[in-house]
Amino acid sequence: MLCVVYVLNFLSRQLPAILAKPIQDSLHLSDGQLGRMGGLYFALFYCCISIPVGWLADRTNRSKVLAAACAIWSAATMFCGLASSYLQFVAAYMTVGFGEAGGVPPSYSIICDLFPTGRRGTALGLYNIGPPVGAALGIAFGASIAAAFNWRYAFVSLGAVGLLAVIGVLWLVPEPRRGGLDRIDDQTSASKPGFGGTLAMFFSRPSLLLAALGSGATQFITYGLSNFTVLFLMREKGMTLREVAVDYALVVALGMGGSMLVSGRLIDRCTRRSKQAYALIPAAALALAIPFYLAFVTASSWRLALLFLTATLFLNYFYLSAAVTLVQEEVRPDQRVMSGALLLLVMNFIGLGLGPTCVGAASDFFHAGHPHHSLQFALYTLAPCYLLAILLFLALARVLRNERHTEGEPIG
Repeated sequence: MLCVVYVLNFLSRQLPAILAKPIQDSLHLSDGQLGRMGGLYFALFYCCISIPVGWLADRTNRSKVLAAACAIWSAATMFCGLASSYLQFVAAYMTVGFGEAGGVPPSYSIICDLFPTGRRGTALGLYNIGPPVGAALGIAFGASIAAAFNWRYAFVSLGAVGLLAVIGVLWLVPEPRRGGLDRIDDQTSASKPGFGGTLAMFFSRPSLLLAALGSGATQFITYGLSNFTVLFLMREKGMTLREVAVDYALVVALGMGGSMLVSGRLIDRCTRRSKQAYALIPAAALALAIPFYLAFVTASSWRLALLFLTATLFLNYFYLSAAVTLVQEEVRPDQRVMSGALLLLVMNFIGLGLGPTCVGAASDFFHAGHPHHSLQFALYTLAPCYLLAILLFLALARVLRNERHTEGEPIG
């Protein structure tokens, strides 16, 4: 049920990117406006509200927080479909971000109270198939509905399904005992950390901060790419909306979905021997992704582009299960929701907030000189970010190698 809600969460977030072309034509938007709407504006609400929601969920019923969040973002998704101007759409979409901030961090914490150490990477990997499934369903059904009727129907239909999912959360997701599968002493479990204490702990721990920064640099690539992939394939590679609904949906399902399943199991297996695997696996995957990404951008046809994109997506997402599992393992059970929220704050502000915004701005910049290939040139600007992300994960590997266990570090 948590994964189903994550599917709806990510679907609501990605639908404007999937339907970028018809939305752009209907509301007369530039690439820069699309980038700011799907990036900076959404991320501001998402990041700002995630911290207080995380603090609240660490002290209350996480399932009810999740249900309330699902209700908010689903209703806001429906309003996106009713928007008649750019400002109305932005206001509704920012409210989607407001609701989604309460979706993922409580789920991370619930899963860690359902699975013990050594199985959490696989469990979180299974949960993290929500984004690829959500993106694939959004592409398949969203594009099909838009092609058959209108892009507005896709938003209204998705929002209605999300409101029904609220009932499923309340019925099927009971609140597990917090820290029930962790070995903690009575004194530790009795003292609840304050808001400032958890905040200071997270940003003072080099391993947690580097995991967040490395993930942020990676998300700069993934969100910068995903928010403009459909527009790029349609406008510069010649795909139609119906072709997007089938072929691109399969690519996302296989590439991203396979990455989540493989990376979670690989993390559990390799971290039994060394914690450095939390960093070395994402670094190696990103290094392998670079030539595939460049081949995708330069491909001569959309079919060839999709082939290279499948490998790119598979390798791009190894970081997610690694970073989430590391953070959840390294903090106390009663700090997990807020720590997960802080991880999302850093990586979403950098990746979601700045990635699409910069790509959209770059496309507008290149449009004057290259009107038919402005997005291609804009996507080239993401390539150096691979090197930055790799360096950050290598720095994390060094910290994990040298880090000695002290009081307040890994439990269990």
